[in-house]
Amino acid sequence: MQDLPERSWQQLVGQAYPFLRYEFLQALEETGCVSLATGWQPCHAAVWQGERLVAVLPGYRKYHSRGEYVFDFQWAEAYRHFPDPETGIMGRDYYPKLLSAIPFTPAGGPRLVMAEDARPEEVLACLADAIQVLLTEQSATGERLSGWHLLFPDADQTALVSKHWPTPLLKRQGCQFHWLNRGYADFEAFLAAMTSKRRKEVRRERRKVADQGLSLKRFKGKDITPEMISQFYTFYQMTYHLRGQHPYLTESFFLQLLETMGDALMLVLAWHQGRAVAGALFFMGEDTLYGRYWGALVEADCLHFEACYYQGIEFAIAEGLQRFDPGTQGEHKISRGFEPVLTHSLHWLPDERFSRAVDDFLQRERAAVADYREQARQLLPFRSNAPG
Repeated sequence: MQDLPERSWQQLVGQAYPFLRYEFLQALEETGCVSLATGWQPCHAAVWQGERLVAVLPGYRKYHSRGEYVFDFQWAEAYRHFPDPETGIMGRDYYPKLLSAIPFTPAGGPRLVMAEDARPEEVLACLADAIQVLLTEQSATGERLSGWHLLFPDADQTALVSKHWPTPLLKRQGCQFHWLNRGYADFEAFLAAMTSKRRKEVRRERRKVADQGLSLKRFKGKDITPEMISQFYTFYQMTYHLRGQHPYLTESFFLQLLETMGDALMLVLAWHQGRAVAGALFFMGEDTLYGRYWGALVEADCLHFEACYYQGIEFAIAEGLQRFDPGTQGEHKISRGFEPVLTHSLHWLPDERFSRAVDDFLQRERAAVADYREQARQLLPFRSNAPG
């Protein structure tokens, strides 16, 4: 990011989507969370018109598939069994690949940002040419990129890139669960839209947290202190240590975010007997709340639901936000009012035989995802006559 003009980047990107902000991507790099050493070598794209920056697209040369949440580990294994079109040699390495995504952030949104007067077909043709060069050239160490992957663009960007890209792109879909604001005045109005059974269960879950002697409070922007972030990081680390893993992100990353873009942060802390024992960190966009990180030092019934879901819903209603994206996975979110939504990714694989095989898989996968989403919709806890 240091090679790109911060002011020009931020003028293009704005404040609406926090994960494309210069400060966010810069913090990832400056604190060592993304680097060649971690398998995320920055390779951002910038399109210029004379001295003027007219489009940006974050990118990385990726040496593994961790931290992406669009899983292609099986593609990597299959790639070894497709002979090189030029030499006929098998056993090629799928990595490195070229990735246009936000590291460790499966939150849909814009990826390519253009100036208002930019011509999409010209910008995308320029990017396609540049990516084509990267995919065909061989590095000094003999590496060759296996393909390009655009992860979690929103539906509008998926359609735009697909329309103007000079060659057909492979389309992949997934399913997440988001909360949508149907004009609720408060949390009780949200509960009123649920069936009586589910309304009672949510209230019972929230009471359980209080009955265990736990209390929670939300902090926004300037009210968050570095000491709170350090407390939170202790909790965040625990979620990885319990699985025998090291966290992707460092304490210095979170502290730098507080310093450079604290206006986009919301933190929930939980206390027990006067001691902070859990926390959840959220990001605020123009109309969306993003739940991103969580951790706890104690095992408490329903605490995760309260800190990561119900506190987020209450905050979104109070702030007039229209959507709450709590992160990936979790069919347990359905009964708590989170609705199934499709996610998108686009893929360009130069090896035609390999690309056809992946496309065949994706056609079947999309049908399965569509069926899964419909089944999930049938399980939503809302009354048939509820608003929206």
